[in-house]
Amino acid sequence: MPDAPAQAVTLRDRLLTWRDQLLASQRFQRWAAAFPMTRGIAERRTRELFDLCAGFVYTQVLAACVELDLFAILKHGPCDAAELARRLNLPLAAMTRLLRAAQSLQLVEGRSAGRVGLGPLGAALVGNPAIAAMVRHHRLFYDDLRNPVALLRGAQPSTGLGTFWPYAGATEPTAVSVAPYSALMAASLPLLVEDVLEAYSFAQHRCVLDVGGGLGGFVSAVLDRVPHLTGMLFDLPAVAESAGRQLPDALQDRLAIHGGSFLTDRLPGGADLITLVRVVHDHEDAAVRHLLRAAWAALPPGGVLLIAEPMAAADATDPVGDAYFGFYLAAMGSGRARPPETLAGLLAEAGFVAPKLRRTRRPVLVRVMTGQRPL
Repeated sequence: MPDAPAQAVTLRDRLLTWRDQLLASQRFQRWAAAFPMTRGIAERRTRELFDLCAGFVYTQVLAACVELDLFAILKHGPCDAAELARRLNLPLAAMTRLLRAAQSLQLVEGRSAGRVGLGPLGAALVGNPAIAAMVRHHRLFYDDLRNPVALLRGAQPSTGLGTFWPYAGATEPTAVSVAPYSALMAASLPLLVEDVLEAYSFAQHRCVLDVGGGLGGFVSAVLDRVPHLTGMLFDLPAVAESAGRQLPDALQDRLAIHGGSFLTDRLPGGADLITLVRVVHDHEDAAVRHLLRAAWAALPPGGVLLIAEPMAAADATDPVGDAYFGFYLAAMGSGRARPPETLAGLLAEAGFVAPKLRRTRRPVLVRVMTGQRPL
């Protein structure tokens, strides 16, 4: 078999290789730490590297604060360590340790008379219940990541996240098993709905079909904001059954619920807008291609497909899309966060035109891309 052709080495490749060798040199590291012009950079890099090593401890400090409802107590006003220790049933020394750790992470901050109050990040968390819900949910993720190499090699026979998200497996979920993940999805909906509606005008449409919409939280919120719209919800039969039981009376005549699998069943027709909210990144390319073709077939000419989810960076520089969601979806057993350019290519392959990435207020939470079925 002939050898594979050698890849050309660019000037940039050579410069980066030289940089890597220099930074890896202990002699250079000692020099950089002592030289006044580079000392600040060296200290910052050392701190960044240590933060990577200690990051798992930081997440567990946050988890302890959430589990103890520390922020819920402090939102009513500052407390001293002794009072918090009594209320949270912790030894005073342990309470002090947790508060110092939380203060170093800006979750709490010192106040007068030795008391502590909410820090800037703790206060922001109080205003966003979805974060606390995700932190509690991360117990499963922590366990799945205890051996990351085994996870990458596919050597773990099962994962907590794979069980939690039943549609990632081979069997159809029951009505009971969908409740935990539906509740988690619902907790983060208010901010997501706000950002999606700011990014794209739903008012130009008459009917929206939300595919994989869980218990209907997203489409219900959209219908509440856009009174002239009607809607449809399509999800697995067990989920659709639960959604039907919880449908508000005000939406009985405006929202039709359909049970099925987009991998095997046709999507219902009649909508001029189809939304895929945190759906595409849960699935592999073959399933996504099938879903996009199904959406194209269900839309009329001129109809629009809207994808809303976190996305990766084209150059793999986004820790949320590439590190967090990369490993989260690996533990779940399906899917990956894709760069907008990849999604645009998949939309074009399915027959959609004019793919457009739309600006959102909080791209770390959700980004929006639309494509249109040609007229």
